[in-house]
Amino acid sequence: MKHIFTTITFLFLSSMVFSQSCEEQIEYLEDNYYGSTYSSPTSTAISKVTFYQATIDYRTVYFAVVCFKSKYSYGCSEYLYQVGSNTKYNYSMNYLDSAGKAFWSYIEPYGDNSPCAPDLD
Repeated sequence: MKHIFTTITFLFLSSMVFSQSCEEQIEYLEDNYYGSTYSSPTSTAISKVTFYQATIDYRTVYFAVVCFKSKYSYGCSEYLYQVGSNTKYNYSMNYLDSAGKAFWSYIEPYGDNSPCAPDLD
């Protein structure tokens, strides 16, 4: 039930508040909210993850912007996930051991609720 409510809430907020592209949503978060970034220079897949806490219509919503490393360049591709309130804490406690494992354990499970997340299944 909580999963369905979260999905409906995000879809509603996405259509009403963020009727923008995924890139515009990420830019909006970067421009209007303070983010906490966790860099992973030794990871082969994840460059960094930035967490945001946003207040939309008097509700607190949590996001993670995951920057996946590009195979043949120094850049990365950013994807937006709506995550739970404890995701930042869980990721921050585990990403130094393995950013990939921390991503799969704590962020990727929210991928089905996030229209701006890649399909990794």
